Amino acid sequence: MSDVARLAGVSIKTVSRVVNDEPAVHPDTAERVMAAIEQLGFRRNLGARNLRRGSTTGTIGLIVEDVGNPFYSELNRAVERIATSFGRQVLTGSSEENSDRERELVLEFCARRVDGILVVPAGLQHGYLVPEMRAGTPVVFIDRPAGDIVADTVLVDNLGGTIEAVTHLAKHGHRRIAFLGDSPDIFTAAERLRGFREGCVRNGISYDESLVSMRTPTQEGIGDAVKRLLHGPDAATAVIAGNNRVAVHLLRALAHAEHRPAMVGFDDFELADLLDPPVTVVAHDVSALGHAAAELLFARVQGDQSPPRKVVLPVHLVARGSGEVAP
Repeated sequence: MSDVARLAGVSIKTVSRVVNDEPAVHPDTAERVMAAIEQLGFRRNLGARNLRRGSTTGTIGLIVEDVGNPFYSELNRAVERIATSFGRQVLTGSSEENSDRERELVLEFCARRVDGILVVPAGLQHGYLVPEMRAGTPVVFIDRPAGDIVADTVLVDNLGGTIEAVTHLAKHGHRRIAFLGDSPDIFTAAERLRGFREGCVRNGISYDESLVSMRTPTQEGIGDAVKRLLHGPDAATAVIAGNNRVAVHLLRALAHAEHRPAMVGFDDFELADLLDPPVTVVAHDVSALGHAAAELLFARVQGDQSPPRKVVLPVHLVARGSGEVAP
């Protein structure tokens, strides 16, 4: 600020008034100050300014699994919309499904004095957040609950959605249904597997462990599962993909198959409706998930002291063709 004042030929106090949009500065003087700021590349440290004033830093933190996954990109965009309406910016990081990385990001954001934290948890231990929450930093968990603390959580109906997928395939005559899920350590994957089991029971289908594959989705892994589950005399005639990444890997594995099984995916994904046949999915509104979580967070930021809430958003089956193929 001393450099700006010297170049503009004004006092430091005048520079301060200009950058803080205070009144009583002549327009010509303000123009000289702004020209000097531009010439010197001066930028305000908003965090320092806000902390000095005792106000917020104007930011919230969002930790997701992988910002490159379209699911989390859409979630991020939805959170940003709500944050913008509250005059906040969003700092985002990817945990890469690593609990240590998750903790590192959360504590880094807290050190930057964000106004609140939204977390898609990678681990099951979140006691490290208790001091931050007691100090006044609100935390909301998205898509999965916290492992060992009670906190606000926004989920989708994983159980009911998978039951609906099984029921849909059973109505079209399928009795041998395979389930390809993500790692069973992940809450959503475990809940969807539980829904698959429940769906089998409700539809009078014997649950067959040999028709289940639960592992981190890779092209090679899904390809191996397809060879094992969808060939031979007892092959599955239908398959449920446990999330959008599993579905994409599955479609690649089946690209040149002579006979394709019926397929239902959990989570919609880009171009699913343009494939041949279009992919039937259990869909939910990812934007609604981000909106609900962000709105809950800002309610806490603004002083809501009610007990922690658990919000479960609905899902619905979108029949497009792949899930309606007969055995």
